[in-house]
Amino acid sequence: MKTKFGNVVAALSMIGVLVSASSSVVAAQPIDTPEIRAAAQNAVTRGDHEFLAKYYENTAAQMQAKMKEQKELLEQYENKSYLYGRQAQDLQSRTSALIRDFEKSVEASTKTAALHRQMAAKLNQNHAANTQLLESATGL
Repeated sequence: MKTKFGNVVAALSMIGVLVSASSSVVAAQPIDTPEIRAAAQNAVTRGDHEFLAKYYENTAAQMQAKMKEQKELLEQYENKSYLYGRQAQDLQSRTSALIRDFEKSVEASTKTAALHRQMAAKLNQNHAANTQLLESATGL
C-alpha cells in the first residue's frame, strides 16, 4: 500500500513540476512580437492605435488568467506541501516568481493599452477639429 501512495505522490510531484516548467516558458515570452512593435512604430491613424490598444488589453486579460491559474497552483503547493516533499519550497518559490512576472506583464500591457487609447482619442479630437475648420471655411 505504501508503494502505491508513494507512486501517487511522485506522480503528483512530477505533474506539478511539469506545469510549473511549462508556465515559466509562457511567462518568458515577450508580450509583443516584431509585427506588433512595427505596427506601434508605424501607427498614425486612430484605427491603428485602437487596434494596438485592443491587442494590449487582450494580452493583459490573458496574463491575468494565467496569473489566476498560478495563484491557484501556489495555494495547492502551500496547502498540500506534504504531497510534494522536498520540492515543495522550490515549487512555491518558482510559482511566486511566475505570479510576479505575470503581474508586471499585466501592468505593462495595461499601461501600453491606455497610452494607445489616449493617442486614438487625441487623433479623434484632432480629426473633429479639422472637420469643423473645414466646414466653417467652406461654409457648409
